[in-house]
Amino acid sequence: MTTRTKKSDPEIADPAPLAQALGVDFVPELLDLALTHSSWAYEHDEAPDNERLEFLGDSVLGLTAARLVFDEFPEAHEGELSRRHHALVSTVTLADIARKIELGPFLRLGRSEHLTGGVDKDSILADALEAVFGAAHLSAGFEVATDLILRLIRPYLADIDRLSAEMDPKTALIECSLERGGDVPVYEVTGEGPDHERVFTAIVRVSCREKLLVEAKREGRSKKQAEIAAALAAWTELRQTPAKGK
Repeated sequence: MTTRTKKSDPEIADPAPLAQALGVDFVPELLDLALTHSSWAYEHDEAPDNERLEFLGDSVLGLTAARLVFDEFPEAHEGELSRRHHALVSTVTLADIARKIELGPFLRLGRSEHLTGGVDKDSILADALEAVFGAAHLSAGFEVATDLILRLIRPYLADIDRLSAEMDPKTALIECSLERGGDVPVYEVTGEGPDHERVFTAIVRVSCREKLLVEAKREGRSKKQAEIAAALAAWTELRQTPAKGK
């Protein structure tokens, strides 16, 4: 297993404060490995990376989150449990947790990933956090890893609907509209500027029997990005109105 080389990687913080903040007695080499992205490993003579620990951590996380939603929502049916579980273990949630615990500065990333902002990419942060869970399991056991995971994901139960919407805003908006007797949302997208700096503006409207329920407008660097942003804004506003029959 590789050891941290501070002379060659001066930009990487010592992970000891991270371990202390998480309250886990990590095997130092395992924590180092959990924070090692494949791009760093490639640039260091194919050294080991965190993908195997990520695989293990994903399994521990999945079981822990499943038990949490099972206990917290005793009246929920299987489909609802699956939706809530999916939201808790999603890249959106894990990346947000990783940012809150300031995981980014401790990551070992290759030069190209550093230059493209890898320390703040959702996918890299989420994968590294799962690897940290795997390292916690191997270092201190299943119960310690489970306790760590619960401490980090439990607060997200309170806003699980928004997490689900952020994963797929356009679908969430359709479902929210139909629950309120509305129509399928209609999008209008325009673009301005040169091809390499084009900015798209999306307007989404949700109506019910030709009566406008909500309209949202957002910008993005692509049509898809603009539509997703507008959909989430419309969903946020529309969810404040009662569903049909309530």
